Amino acid sequence: QVQLVESGGGLVQPGGSLRLSCAASGSIFSINAMGWYRQAPGKQRELVAAITSGGSTNYADSVKGRFTISRDNAKNTVYLQMNNLKPEDTAVYYCNADVTPIGRSYRDMYWGQGTQVTVSS
Repeated sequence: QVQLVESGGGLVQPGGSLRLSCAASGSIFSINAMGWYRQAPGKQRELVAAITSGGSTNYADSVKGRFTISRDNAKNTVYLQMNNLKPEDTAVYYCNADVTPIGRSYRDMYWGQGTQVTVSS
């Protein structure tokens, strides 16, 4: 079994910053891509940023230049540094990981439970 645990969400004023963390644990042989998604009320879940095991990154246009994704492969952890936050960034943020479990020949996608980010004055 593989678990993803997020932390770092909260309430912040417009223009402020937050750093989200997501640690993967359990029966992990290797982790391929990791990413952050978000879902605002009444909207579909959307990709925010993703990072491969080699460090290549991809961002949604709406967050380019404001958000930075990074990972610590030794700790099986992915981070999302969010700067210059805007009210439209308000959402539940979910991390996911493309994992090859121990003893398995296939990869599977795992999700965290989500963490709320609210940007409001």
